[in-house]
Amino acid sequence: MTTQGRLPRAAAPQEVAPQIQRAGMLDRVEERLRGLLNDEHRRWRTADTRGAGLIESLAELVAVGVDRVRPVIVLTGYLAAGGDPEAPEPVDAAAALELLDTCTLIRSDVRDNAALRRGIPTLHVSRAAEHERNGWAGEARRFGESTATLAGDLALALADRLTARLPAPAWHIWHELRLERTVGTYAHEAMTAEYLDDPWPGRCISGCDRGCTAGWYALRHPLRLGAALADRPDLDAAYDAYARHLHAAWRLRGFLDGGPEYDWDAELLREILLEREERGIAERLIRELVDRASRTAATTALATGWCEELTAFAARMAAEHG
Repeated sequence: MTTQGRLPRAAAPQEVAPQIQRAGMLDRVEERLRGLLNDEHRRWRTADTRGAGLIESLAELVAVGVDRVRPVIVLTGYLAAGGDPEAPEPVDAAAALELLDTCTLIRSDVRDNAALRRGIPTLHVSRAAEHERNGWAGEARRFGESTATLAGDLALALADRLTARLPAPAWHIWHELRLERTVGTYAHEAMTAEYLDDPWPGRCISGCDRGCTAGWYALRHPLRLGAALADRPDLDAAYDAYARHLHAAWRLRGFLDGGPEYDWDAELLREILLEREERGIAERLIRELVDRASRTAATTALATGWCEELTAFAARMAAEHG
């Protein structure tokens, strides 16, 4: 009797590395943003060529946004929670966060009268220059600022369209994020106007509250949104703790290194407060905060490989920049 050779045993499918999973979803976010803006441009180019110009301005600014910080964070929260990489909802949510971020930047540029954003002229500056070149009626500066405000409105309208069909728990977090970002930005501007804004990130180190736009909007809400999209409400407390520790480390690093939010008053405060010994204490505090964030990740039930990725992410966020 002849014996039939056994078929080779199928290899177990390899787990896709977290970075590759996220990169694949980020590619889909790019496609979603590009497709959404292209569709709107085609629609308005036929209906109203002037309206199409506003969409062109927004699309140009979105296209040069290479970091995609908010999409990275929401997709990290989603995939770490075990979410399906092929699902469309987290891609829509990540694209919506990028549009919200773009709106925030446009309006911040108007308030600060900034000339450049992401290596190109800010929207209000370029539109004011267009007004002046063409000799149009009215004041060029006001036209530029009004156009920038409308571009921000357009970005918000498109972001809300993308999130309209999110599951109810995720949509509520999105709505909360939108409101707190707006109110928190006003509170920050009011404190600055009243000479009450303190560049030392003491509030962040002791624990961000609801008025901290950077901590809640930049890290906590996107992580929670990702968990909600993956149907993991049990991760709320862990993501909250991780975000608070990491955000404090990131803000302290920004203060020490003189990031874009830390202008001359922060530089003066650094010169007054931070001798070599004090800077060493601050560096140790950063390491301690990163360790706390890492311990939180290590003791949380996350998808394979994502505890390590959240630990590495924390280290990158708080790393010293030379």
